Amino acid sequence: MTFKKKLNKCGRVFRAYNELQLRYGDVLDLNEEVVEIKFNVLLKEFELGDSFTSDFVCLKTNGELMVRECVFKKNLLKPSTTRMLDASRRYWLSRGVNDWGLVLDV
Repeated sequence: MTFKKKLNKCGRVFRAYNELQLRYGDVLDLNEEVVEIKFNVLLKEFELGDSFTSDFVCLKTNGELMVRECVFKKNLLKPSTTRMLDASRRYWLSRGVNDWGLVLDV
């Protein structure tokens, strides 16, 4: 299922693939530290292949990027999930992004 909506800090219609992404998009849109929101950002030259994306890449008021990956806690310890998340963290760290984190359903 795909959810579509308008976010003020996003230059195009926001598309979320689950309710966790949808809710977190709203959180980011209200966050005063976030200036711009990009979603489902393709990871070019990614070690696991060319079809992987990061859920959110945001520009902050201080000019730094913030990356967030949305994960359901039931999937957090699956080997494929941990492998993908570790690779995403390394990908962004290698590009100078230190503000990388997870968004979990609670």
